Amino acid sequence: MTTHATACNRDCPDACRILADVNNGRITALRGDPDHPVTQGFLCHRTAQYLHRQYAPDRVTQPLVRQGDGFATVSWDQALDLIAGKMLQIRAESGPAALFHYVSGGSLGLLQGVVGRLWQAFGPVTTKRGDICSGAGDAAQELDFGLEDSNDIHDLLNCHSILLWGKNAAVSGPHLLPILKQARANGCKVVLIDPVHHKTVGHCDQFVQVRPAGDFALAMAMARVLFDRGLVAAQAAELCDNLDAFAAMVHARSLAQWCHVADVAPGVAEGLALDLAHGPTNIQVGWGMGRRGIGGAIVRALDALCAISGNLRVPGGGVSFYYKRRGAFDTDSLRLADSPRTICEPLFGQQVLQAADPPIRMVWVTAGNPVAMLPESATTAHALRTREFVVVADSWMSDTAQLADVVLPTATLLETDDLVGAYGHHYLGTVDAVVPPLGQARTDLQIAQALADRLGLADAVAGTPEQWRSRLIARTLGPHGIGLDDLRKGYVRNPLAPKVLFADQPPATASGRVQLLGDAPADPLDDPAFPLRLMSLSTEKSQSSQWVRPQSGPMEVTVHPEAAAGLGDGDLASLCSALGHLQVRVRLDARQRRDVAIVPKGGSYLDGRCANALVQARLTDIGEGGALYDQGVCLRPLATE
Repeated sequence: MTTHATACNRDCPDACRILADVNNGRITALRGDPDHPVTQGFLCHRTAQYLHRQYAPDRVTQPLVRQGDGFATVSWDQALDLIAGKMLQIRAESGPAALFHYVSGGSLGLLQGVVGRLWQAFGPVTTKRGDICSGAGDAAQELDFGLEDSNDIHDLLNCHSILLWGKNAAVSGPHLLPILKQARANGCKVVLIDPVHHKTVGHCDQFVQVRPAGDFALAMAMARVLFDRGLVAAQAAELCDNLDAFAAMVHARSLAQWCHVADVAPGVAEGLALDLAHGPTNIQVGWGMGRRGIGGAIVRALDALCAISGNLRVPGGGVSFYYKRRGAFDTDSLRLADSPRTICEPLFGQQVLQAADPPIRMVWVTAGNPVAMLPESATTAHALRTREFVVVADSWMSDTAQLADVVLPTATLLETDDLVGAYGHHYLGTVDAVVPPLGQARTDLQIAQALADRLGLADAVAGTPEQWRSRLIARTLGPHGIGLDDLRKGYVRNPLAPKVLFADQPPATASGRVQLLGDAPADPLDDPAFPLRLMSLSTEKSQSSQWVRPQSGPMEVTVHPEAAAGLGDGDLASLCSALGHLQVRVRLDARQRRDVAIVPKGGSYLDGRCANALVQARLTDIGEGGALYDQGVCLRPLATE
């Protein structure tokens, strides 16, 4: 038996360093690297159990081409010749914009950018814009600070208090928990602010169960306390633009009025404001908060709280939404040309159907499952079914792959060579294949290179993974004496990232000052017909649409007993929205608010377990994100349907 090291490239903030035991060419065990400063010797449940997916009997290991209602196995040459012929035909007849290359976060490896070069060279073709997960938060922090990044993750040990604002670290960032535990042992107060009661509550000193979308109002209530008590930092006027307009917005309502909208007692808001003022305090911003119609305003409000309270640019302070995971890499080397047309990701189905001059004739899906991942699953599925040609590169027959004309088997994270940064810390790593791809599976880079040969574009993507990885770090990390071998050790912190953001340089805005928002969004509205806000949340057992083991039976929905429409625990019911309904099994939890319905994220649409089948496609206020958590639903007994 031998042990090989690699890094996780999936959509998770932790980018864990993995040690894999290999015996006779087969991986027998996975564990976290105990020497890695963030992984600290353990993996999340999803990755620890990943071998169930790696060697799942339903894994796709040969190219498949549609035959009627099913698929037939073909050779790689047959599949690629078919695809190349279609691509050339469609480009000749309709131009390159008639082809849509959709790539999502199934792999966060940097070499996905090399795959993108093929599509830029071929057209460039239509690509996506916006971001279903973080579009509003990204745009908010770029508006406020000119960039989005965070203080070093271990700077949390310098905090007097930490606000986990909408952040379920126990599920969505488990390697934050040991740091929180150490911070609490040092005397730091940890507060969770969230409409949902979840496992992270047990790791906190206080839990504030705010109204769904009431986060903006709570932030304004806290700001009102800071202004009224003279606790705004003396340097706020020098640090921030638009302070007067921000103050006017805050004073447009009383503390009690803001707290009424947030459904939080005024004394609680006062206590949170005092914690902030008596910092240093760090605000850890959950990504789900940006997935509301006012998501950008919420994140901007938290940015403003940090800035006016004196918690920006100081150890133990900061407002952390994201770490600049590509900041250590020369991503400019991956760009050849801009796309002539883009499709807004949250509006995928609608805009693919509406596209004209030319219409979208072909869709290629890389590292994604848009049918399950995006709102209005039925619209997305219809858009794909009605295209002339659809190719999906995946390791499993996802909902999207089931609709494809060609399915290409891809290598898993344990069979791939790549580079990763993290969006939960500043450490860098290499993804190094620990076993060869199973069956006939290939990496996305190998697929792109084989296709490029047939399209006369071999030069655009030529190069081994080692060569591309070296190219991506030569200009950025090379001057710091860091090469690939150093990254393979797994413990290199990005030398370009400051330990404390903006400590030695001003914000990256045009004025060099924080840009405060000055207009309040409308209050969240309730719909009497659909009184529950649908919360489709990550679980320990799933990585978006990838589950550790196949799921069966109705999707479970968790509600407060008084929100269950008379249904009992374990009863079957219909979960309904304006778009339709799903059969669900009811779970009662008196710890939850009476206005939320909680379901797992990422279930199968074709199996009737996908929450996005109920979610209308709507955009956030800025950043073209998906307003996924604004969806109103209700529970009804099956007999009434």
